[in-house]
Amino acid sequence: MQAAAPVLPRPSPSPSPHRWKVLAAGVAANASFSAVFSGIPVTSVVLRSDYRLSNTQLGLALGLLSLGVALGELPWGVLTDRWGDRKVLLAGLLGASAALGLLMLYALPGQGAANFAWLCAGLMLAGLLGGSVNGASGRAIMGWFGEGERGLAMSIRQTAVPLGGGLGALLLPTLAAQAGFGAVFAALMAACLASVGLVLRWLREAPVALAHGAAPVVGAASMALRSKLVWRLALGIGLLCAPQVALLSFGGIFLQESAQASVLAISVLLTLVQLGAAAARIASGRWTDRRGQRRDYLRGCALASAALFGLLGVLALSGQASRLAWLAPLLVAAGVVVSAWHGVAYTELAVVAGAGQVGTALGLGNSCVFLVFFLAAQAIPPLLHWQGWPAVWLATALVALLVWPLFPPVDRARH
Repeated sequence: MQAAAPVLPRPSPSPSPHRWKVLAAGVAANASFSAVFSGIPVTSVVLRSDYRLSNTQLGLALGLLSLGVALGELPWGVLTDRWGDRKVLLAGLLGASAALGLLMLYALPGQGAANFAWLCAGLMLAGLLGGSVNGASGRAIMGWFGEGERGLAMSIRQTAVPLGGGLGALLLPTLAAQAGFGAVFAALMAACLASVGLVLRWLREAPVALAHGAAPVVGAASMALRSKLVWRLALGIGLLCAPQVALLSFGGIFLQESAQASVLAISVLLTLVQLGAAAARIASGRWTDRRGQRRDYLRGCALASAALFGLLGVLALSGQASRLAWLAPLLVAAGVVVSAWHGVAYTELAVVAGAGQVGTALGLGNSCVFLVFFLAAQAIPPLLHWQGWPAVWLATALVALLVWPLFPPVDRARH
């Protein structure tokens, strides 16, 4: 039997201008934490050198940051549906700040194996506490914005990820090289604390009433987790992040080893990826608001990502990756395409989940995302050791291709 269409909160008849302040607070909070989980991996070249890590140790340290987020996302999502976005965002920003403070105290380079253990523990704690930020503002946006604006609003919120990551890519590698990782952790902590003020000032629950027949909050989490379509979309969202994390976490090392790119060139190229992704997310959100067809768009992104990462693999296999003039535009294009779809995907996931279940559904999606981040970070070093960079890029292209059937066309969808 076809499941009843999920019912979402109805916006008030005259949308409040305050909704843009709510969106701004959500963007600031997400950008602050994005600078942590996207910015620290971009320092991989300096991180590996300063801490004297092998590629396997580097993958473990960066993977534990993602694993911490993955473990916390679903519980934080359930708590968001119960407590509201404001409390969860504040908990995440303050928790991430505390973890970064511990990294400053106990995990700076130069203390051997104990130092590496503290680095791993601090990064995992930052992910576990700060990851609550990722899904929290999504529930507020779905309440404050109407159906014709949600894709745009959610995509603007999702630009916080490449925005924070872009600022991290631009500033953190140079900061790490010149001032050390104490300055890196301090800068990230300051950004998280600055966002606390915006959340306290602007973020409020949406003044909406649930539509007739909407599911009550009690038991809503179990409803979302029983939906096959919710699980299918969440899994697709997670898997499509595998090529993204490969490029962001190891793209700098690839550029250095294959084309002898400088730290400055690596920072510029990865910043272009993040800025291009931010622009693409806003454009795709607006486009799907006007035309619908969110799942068709997601299927197209999966195929395009597979093609571009396949080309990266072919370029590496042919030996042409040593030419930065050829490599740079392809790498930037692949990074933008594989990062352009997030806002549309999270909007679709929230709509499918329905009222009272948005936080849980987004938490599930983010758990899949960061579990894939962790697994990808562990899988890449063995692939690299086995067959080099061609194996890394061709494997991620295959993962992107496998995502295509997980986003079913709307007329075939079943809960």
